[in-house]
Amino acid sequence: MDFLNQRYIPMSRRRRIYEGKAKVLYEGPEPGTLIQHFKDDATAFNAKKHDVIDGKGVLNNRISEYIFSRLNDIGVPTHFIRRLNMREQLIREVEIIPLEIVVRNVAAGSISTRLGIEEGTPLPRSIIEFYYKNDALNDPMVSEEHITAFGWATTQEIDDIIALAIRVNDFLSGLFLGAGIRLVDFKMECGRLWENDMMRIVVADEISPDSCRLWDMKSNDKMDKDRFRRDMGGLVEAYSEVARRLGILMENDPTQGKGPVLVK
Repeated sequence: MDFLNQRYIPMSRRRRIYEGKAKVLYEGPEPGTLIQHFKDDATAFNAKKHDVIDGKGVLNNRISEYIFSRLNDIGVPTHFIRRLNMREQLIREVEIIPLEIVVRNVAAGSISTRLGIEEGTPLPRSIIEFYYKNDALNDPMVSEEHITAFGWATTQEIDDIIALAIRVNDFLSGLFLGAGIRLVDFKMECGRLWENDMMRIVVADEISPDSCRLWDMKSNDKMDKDRFRRDMGGLVEAYSEVARRLGILMENDPTQGKGPVLVK
């Protein structure tokens, strides 16, 4: 099936499949595909804090596209097919595993609170944590025993998820290091991609400043959603700077007006 040359369907004529806090999934143009639409909504603490920040969805779409495209290029399987427009991506339909996989390189956020580790302390090695995706329960941290006992994933699937998490962490750490950014931690999700009778685990959802903690290497300035969580302001400016350093966002030619423009 040629996923790269499909007819685009206007949003008003699509069937909505699911709406989350920051994205909407619509029925795709072909069986086995979905359209992922990035909203401008910003949420924290399981949507207890909410705002709409103009331009955030566009930046997350482009940054996530950039990262997923490069993961595909190096052989890391993902649900991503291609970007459709400034807010939407064509993706493969997967069966989402109800886990958030968090990879930590530097102490920040909940691990600092739980274990009394000063924020910014490099960890002895990268740590992988699992959280059960359930907003009503505030996404509790779970062990591999919980995951297999309750049937959320098999032992083999956990092994595959961990292997993917390590590869993604290695890639992202190098990518951001080259842009003068420290990858403190990130969250990813995985899904089961069925192809005929074969199933494989792939990286799904998004990878963007919404799901990563990113600090400037020199100043430790936060360039991620902590700016919203902690009422620091400047979220779009920080996300724009991440995009600029990755080469996604370029400065306009002076004859074209002021301000940045997203590279097509």
